[in-house]
Amino acid sequence: MDALQPIFDFVGTERGFALLRAAAFLVLGWVLARAATGLLTRLFKNILDTQRLFLVRRSAFYAIILLALFSALLELGFNLGVLLGAAGILTVAVGFAAQTSASNIISGLFLIGEAPFSIGDLIKVGELTGEVLSIDLLSVKLRTLDNLFVRVPNESLIKSNVTNLTRFPIRRFDLQLWLDYKEDLVQVGRILEAVADECKFCLDEPKPQVIFQGFGESGQNVQFSVWAARANWLTMRNALPAKVLQALAQENIEIGLPQRRYSQVAPPSEQTRN
Repeated sequence: MDALQPIFDFVGTERGFALLRAAAFLVLGWVLARAATGLLTRLFKNILDTQRLFLVRRSAFYAIILLALFSALLELGFNLGVLLGAAGILTVAVGFAAQTSASNIISGLFLIGEAPFSIGDLIKVGELTGEVLSIDLLSVKLRTLDNLFVRVPNESLIKSNVTNLTRFPIRRFDLQLWLDYKEDLVQVGRILEAVADECKFCLDEPKPQVIFQGFGESGQNVQFSVWAARANWLTMRNALPAKVLQALAQENIEIGLPQRRYSQVAPPSEQTRN
């Protein structure tokens, strides 16, 4: 007890009591912030999407923590006017020194407001394809198809073409076929439609389409377009070509790859050495 007596004496002073009140404000702020985020989740989980709900929860949490911090500083006797003035000057200095970060923050606000994609969507940016893990003020975090973590600055996304692969509930797959000129396109169309009817992953609406693309150097170019639900698209994309090949082979329909014919040039004659 004798060892703790100095602590008890300090707590009994006005300074020590102010320190206890400041600590109480911080603890109470933390508890209220956690309770507020839980309440907001229950209230808005069926109204807001994942990203907007995350932004609302984070904003409420930091706002309450900031109020608790200011209250604690007031209890300790700090002049908040001086602190806010210094913070403003520091913010201006940091803004000039970090223009790239400021650009990413502005771009992040545009991304959140425009909402071209949400958390959980599969997007393609240039050659990069990945699932959106988070949309933050500075960057978007992606998980690629081979399970790699990639951070993409928001400014890069604003300046690039972004393809959302999972925005809509259905998706189309286009299979390109090159047929010999002797093949009957009407017969080929009936065969392909029968393949789509037998494939359980192909949708009846929109209907599958067989589209003539043109005459090529090595044959007729035909596009077979089939729709599938988003969850079944990859399975359908992998299964359909094998079914098409099997059906065409059974009807003796020949398909191949486009080939470019080059004129053969006779090699120059060997010069006679002197």
